[in-house]
Amino acid sequence: MALQPAAGAKDLNPRQVETNRLLTDRLASVYRLWGYDEVAPPRVERLDTLKAGDAIPSADIVRLVADEPLGLRPEMTASIARAACTRLAEKQRPLRLWASGTVFRTRAADEGGQCIEENLQSGVELFGVRGSEAEMELLSLLMAAVKTLSLSKAQKPRLLLGHTALMDLILRPFTGITRERIRTALIDFDRLGLDSMDLDPAVRRQLVTLLDNRGNPETVLQDLGSVFGEQPVFAELGRVCDQIGAAAAEQGVTIQLDPTFQPHFELYTGLVFQLVCDGIAAPVVIARGGRYDELVRRCGAAEHMGYGAGFSLAIDPIRELINDTNPKATQEADILVAFSTATRLETAMARQRSWHEQGRVAVMALEPLESKEMAQQLANEKGSVQLDWIDP
Repeated sequence: MALQPAAGAKDLNPRQVETNRLLTDRLASVYRLWGYDEVAPPRVERLDTLKAGDAIPSADIVRLVADEPLGLRPEMTASIARAACTRLAEKQRPLRLWASGTVFRTRAADEGGQCIEENLQSGVELFGVRGSEAEMELLSLLMAAVKTLSLSKAQKPRLLLGHTALMDLILRPFTGITRERIRTALIDFDRLGLDSMDLDPAVRRQLVTLLDNRGNPETVLQDLGSVFGEQPVFAELGRVCDQIGAAAAEQGVTIQLDPTFQPHFELYTGLVFQLVCDGIAAPVVIARGGRYDELVRRCGAAEHMGYGAGFSLAIDPIRELINDTNPKATQEADILVAFSTATRLETAMARQRSWHEQGRVAVMALEPLESKEMAQQLANEKGSVQLDWIDP
């Protein structure tokens, strides 16, 4: 029986690896232009760091057998926040950091039991900025990053915005288990869940209306104002949307405001967002982020420095989107150097070196070939490769 990778693990082929490297390099170039410095958080962390104050469920964390409670990181924000508040505590704020690497989560396997899911991420974190200027910079940076990804208009990229204060407004009249059940139903877009609850009919109708109230930010904010009156969060969201509107439109990104949107991890304490594209079969989330002040304070930051926000891009789904629209985006080689039986291998290798000195990708047919026709057939089998035939 042939050996297979562990359930949830991936064997990437050379083309996939090359595309991942291309994407991460492009993103790194953008981060550096915006003044972000690279860090490398550890893959292995203490469980209390990985849980981020119970914001990340234990069931999502891959635990390790060790003398102390350890696990593999399910995301990188908690580890970078810990470093920012300890080893980098003396660095001047705002502190701008970026990182890329693999993250690990557990999930239910199709055949039952648990499996490990690994994904490549690249993202940024901004520490020490209290106001919405942080979100404005991050969302503008996200749009600059999107520009490098070569997404197509057919993928209909859309930026979904939410805010924890909007959910708090909606849930303010409720307490205890009722509050939690309503919150879960709203986040999961579960109409049946709302219908099954023992609620006043007028209250239920309003909750359903709020559940459906998503789309153009200006329209949604007007509707929310008619229900809740003037609120500081409305002005904040309006300012953020006005700031990023032009950059989003330039990249073909539609902005949608959803009062009930909340991410999977309960890290966030302010603006939350995700970037979604249409895939072949279903929508694909390619970026997530938001503000996480409480996490920074749990990591030991002083009160006046306890502010953080960031986002991460999911490289694997982005790679698949690009391959779907441009399947020949990368080639295995530019040139095939082949030589006849009358030519020495050393001569062919010297020709290969000359191509390399020009910055061209060139691979060698290591054995002599009987004819140029045979060499051309070999080049055709390798794809769109230029043949360099050597025959004295």
